Amino acid sequence: MATEILMPSLAAGMEEATLMRWLKHEGDPVAKGDVLAEIETDKAVMEMESEVDGKLGQILVPASPEAVQVGTLIAVVLDEGESTSAMDIYQTAAPQPDSVDLPASPTPAPNPAPDKASVQHSASLLQTSLAQSNNSAGRIFASPLARRLANQAGITLNSLAGSGPRGRIVRLDVERALQQTPAATSTVEITSPDAAISSQGGADTSVKRIPNSGMRKTIARRLCESKQTIPHFYLTVDCRVDELLELRSKLNANGSQAKPAYKLSVNDFIVFAAARALRRVPEVNASWTEAEVIRYLDVDISVAVATESGLITPVVREVDRKGLAEIATEVRSLADRARAGKLAPSEYQGGGFTISNLGMYGIREFSAIINPPQSAILAVGAVEKRPVVVGDQLAVGSMMPLTLSADHRVIDGSVGARFLSELKGLLEEPLNLLV
Repeated sequence: MATEILMPSLAAGMEEATLMRWLKHEGDPVAKGDVLAEIETDKAVMEMESEVDGKLGQILVPASPEAVQVGTLIAVVLDEGESTSAMDIYQTAAPQPDSVDLPASPTPAPNPAPDKASVQHSASLLQTSLAQSNNSAGRIFASPLARRLANQAGITLNSLAGSGPRGRIVRLDVERALQQTPAATSTVEITSPDAAISSQGGADTSVKRIPNSGMRKTIARRLCESKQTIPHFYLTVDCRVDELLELRSKLNANGSQAKPAYKLSVNDFIVFAAARALRRVPEVNASWTEAEVIRYLDVDISVAVATESGLITPVVREVDRKGLAEIATEVRSLADRARAGKLAPSEYQGGGFTISNLGMYGIREFSAIINPPQSAILAVGAVEKRPVVVGDQLAVGSMMPLTLSADHRVIDGSVGARFLSELKGLLEEPLNLLV
């Protein structure tokens, strides 16, 4: 019996993903556990494994940069020895939503099986018909996210044709409608990037168009939601880290001989110290909801990692229960897998606090955007030699700025200041980290 392969939900709340590449071809034998395709979620590229033995009968959704809704039929696996005639149903039939009556059509004369382009075109027409039938019946099938986005944009749902399963309206349908809506200003109307380029005297050959990946779209959406809905405030301190740098050099001198070997970065010390500061000021390790403030009992810290696809924040769990060398090894492993797109959802979901370090790029100071549903993020700048006053004498010190971005609904100014004071003290006198 043919087995239907549906676009899986690989992470909590996932609505769609991108089929990056099929690793099996039609007619190839398939064993349970074989990797059929690579799927890009909003955070990583993951492998989709077969759950049955047989052969890949037909690929219904080819690899492309277009997002595919979770639950969409993307391929069919046939049992060993099963005839390819079992595929006929997938070329002539399509699912219909409940409580929708479509007009009956006369039985067509036998025809050769249509090609894939015809199947896709028929499916598109059917989805449009289903959406129109839904609307005419007074029932609009739409995801909660699509409803919210349409409401914010002032778009009427019954004006949209859903592209999701059974004609359901999804986020992509709302975004397409927004792209087709002309944007007017008081002096000039520009309805597309092409028009903007033309108005500046440019040509299509002068630009490079890079399609937005699922990860980039998710990053854009989450950052906009964060800045628009979270009341950020910012606190900055300068830490003198001469003693920390000296301790790091001594530990690293012995690190290559240790078993296992280790090499500590300044960021490892910051993660280590932040975990202890969060224990001392637990009000920062929290999230806001309309009903209550959720305070986390575990200290799980997200560490921002730059990848080719965008920023991702793998999580180091229970940091306050780990040593410096263990933290350094785990952070490096998570960062390597993040850059390779191999993180599992459990490795980047969750976390109560985030650290973002741009000091290695020479950035002196910056303010980061909070990573919801967290309530705070620490921005780390570059270590610089600067004049400092020690007692009544002028001296040179290694200074590192730290900026805390905090959600004022959860964290009051005095709480944020107390957290930074604890963190500053630990970094300036690093021997206190060992007690």
